[in-house]
Amino acid sequence: MSVLFDRLLKLKEMFNSKFGSIPKFYVRAPGRVNIIGEHIDYCGYSVLPMAVEQDMLIAVEPVKTQTLQLANTNPLYPDFSTSANNIQIDKTKPLWHNYFLCGFKGIQEHFGLSNLTGMNCLVDGNIPPSSGLSSSSALVCCAGLVTLTVLGMNLSKVELAEICAKSERYIGTEGGGMDQSISFLAEEGTAKLIEFSPLRATDVKLPSGAVFVIANSCVEMNKAATSHFNIRVMECRLAAKLLAKYRGLQWDEVLRLEEVQAKLGVSLEEMLWITEDALHPEPYSPEEVCRCLGISLQELRTQILSPNTQDVLIFKLYQRAKHVYSEATRVLQFKKICEEAPDNTVQLLGELMNQSHASCRDLYECSCPELDQLVDICRKFGAQGSRLTGAGWGGCTVSLVPADKLTSFLANVLEAYYQRSDRNVTSEKQSLFATKPGGGALVFLEAQTM
Repeated sequence: MSVLFDRLLKLKEMFNSKFGSIPKFYVRAPGRVNIIGEHIDYCGYSVLPMAVEQDMLIAVEPVKTQTLQLANTNPLYPDFSTSANNIQIDKTKPLWHNYFLCGFKGIQEHFGLSNLTGMNCLVDGNIPPSSGLSSSSALVCCAGLVTLTVLGMNLSKVELAEICAKSERYIGTEGGGMDQSISFLAEEGTAKLIEFSPLRATDVKLPSGAVFVIANSCVEMNKAATSHFNIRVMECRLAAKLLAKYRGLQWDEVLRLEEVQAKLGVSLEEMLWITEDALHPEPYSPEEVCRCLGISLQELRTQILSPNTQDVLIFKLYQRAKHVYSEATRVLQFKKICEEAPDNTVQLLGELMNQSHASCRDLYECSCPELDQLVDICRKFGAQGSRLTGAGWGGCTVSLVPADKLTSFLANVLEAYYQRSDRNVTSEKQSLFATKPGGGALVFLEAQTM
């Protein structure tokens, strides 16, 4: 807490220097690491993340004008100002301030408000950007809570998470809601099983004899800046529709793979068998998808695909569905092992994490050579399990390391991955660190930081 206190004091000084006044309050929203359950939240399935100690902090002063003034302590991110009543979010450019505007607009639209007051905001973040630790969603959540506080309104944490998950799509990312949910619902000392429809969070007690270590591959990947992520969302949507059609369901009403399972009333294991029967491993062309569903190319592009996936030429439906149904199974197995806590808990959880990475690499194709190398290095030096975390295509790995091996593990990985290459490690503490479950989003009033 003392580190956070020091950051708040420093932020207050910088705010005063920038705006010539004192903030009225501060908002904190944490990043997260997803322990297991990758790329399945937007398919309707449960995930198992925990909040990390790294976070976004915003110092806020409501003003009498209608101008929203945003500044960032990082000089790489330029100042921005706009009218609080004319929020425009440019999907073609995922600039930092657009994530703030997503949260702001989400709250504004939820309450149907116009004629909003302006505010001065100074943002400070210590989550490495584009690392798969959800810096962008933390900023959206922070901005949503800032706006709610300025308005003097109240919402539950669940409502806030749902609004922020929906509003992040203004930037063009078709995410599923995990990042926003854990940012609000996290509690110190426990991971969470996050379930959807309805959104709820259940404590998952992690094993005491091991720690989770984050390692940054130093390959940046911005979800909103690339179509990789949204293509996967659409491939899962198309797979769900073809599976539904195959089993005689009302396929045009189905959007997510979980809905197919729910409507059929079968197990995840059975869904894997159905996938084997219904879909072929060879990629599907848009024309073949249309033939399977009995629709035109125009209908496919305008009624099913998102704007930034309308020109995709191949869809790997079999592979994506296989990943989702097997990964959803692994999440439930992980929770069950944590609850039953057998003697070989750490080994069993590690095996599930290793299976998850293989599936992300081979079936979902969201890894990259650097992530694969880093995972191999982590396993070599003592991790029981290691996998990519976050969207992938760069970003971080998460490894399960026995507590008694932590010191040697950190030293060996640092040498093998970071020091033997020309990777620009700006801070070892930001690139390789052990973490424990942190708390969720908070508001601090100015008197509390004095």
